Amino acid sequence: MSTEMQEIVLASRPEAEPTPENFRLETSPLPTPGDGEVVVKVHYMSLDPYMRGRMDDAKSYAAPVPIGGRMEAGAVGEVIASNSPHFKVGDFAFGMFGWASHGCLPARELRKLDPSQGPITAALGVLGMPGFTGWHGLSAYGRPQAGETLVVAAATGPVGSMVGQLAKKAGLRVIGIAGGAEKCKMAVETFGFDACLDHRAYADARALRKDLKEACPKGIDIYFENVGGKVLEAVLPMMNPHGRIPICGMIAWYNAGGLGEGASDAALTGPNIWRNVLVKFLSVNGFIISNHFDRYPEFLKEVGPMVAKGELRFVEDIAEGLENAPTAFMAMLKGGNTGKQIVKLV
Repeated sequence: MSTEMQEIVLASRPEAEPTPENFRLETSPLPTPGDGEVVVKVHYMSLDPYMRGRMDDAKSYAAPVPIGGRMEAGAVGEVIASNSPHFKVGDFAFGMFGWASHGCLPARELRKLDPSQGPITAALGVLGMPGFTGWHGLSAYGRPQAGETLVVAAATGPVGSMVGQLAKKAGLRVIGIAGGAEKCKMAVETFGFDACLDHRAYADARALRKDLKEACPKGIDIYFENVGGKVLEAVLPMMNPHGRIPICGMIAWYNAGGLGEGASDAALTGPNIWRNVLVKFLSVNGFIISNHFDRYPEFLKEVGPMVAKGELRFVEDIAEGLENAPTAFMAMLKGGNTGKQIVKLV
């Protein structure tokens, strides 16, 4: 067994979009597990948009990654050493191991996986944090009713595709917004959306709104917000009275100091947003999924069987090699991935 491991640390804080210089690959000694701890050899790690926020030294719901600290990530892999009765060598586990080839955590912070029940990568996407985010946001704050219309951006990502498929099962008209013709085709043909619009084909929110009106002739009852930017600007005036907007992310604004290009557009100023909320009696709920993991067993009980039966589809985009994680991450922030972005280490 190797006595060394590799990890990617935050070399510097990005001023806008991350660059390769913001990351550094380092080699360090393989950790030895203490009492109750488990060492895992990572097979796959997750890349998610929230990681961009961790790179900024700004007050948020979680502390930023320190300069020289390991980039944060959920990962799955095989137990190679254990000082816990709950895990034995050869078991598979999920944990927050970060951008690294190995990880050492207390057993209480790990979740045992059963590879016979499906690919372990599912714990990073459709049955992991992203899928749970879509399920919780839609059920708790979207409150879907048959016959309503739902719009979700990043429609082929692990959150958007979960939201759209669950909404279709509940009898809603589901409209996706995605980046590129191929992703829009996937939203309709793979995930069963009623229609999908390519946001890259529109110069501004007004043009996008024109086609949204055709796709949503009865207006919009639920907008699942994970993007912001011109999509929000296009959707907001189309919200029906008593509409609901669950908010789990704003990827369009994650760069440039956390707000991004276009964040100060006149159409997105406070008065315009709050007027729509007021006069249409909208329910707007921001949520951070880490505050709701008490519902995770309920999510697995409901969604797990649907995934096992093929009733819920999922797509994974797998990059190869820890050293390529920064490139895959930077591309993901620009919509360069198709489906859940994962990095394969083994």
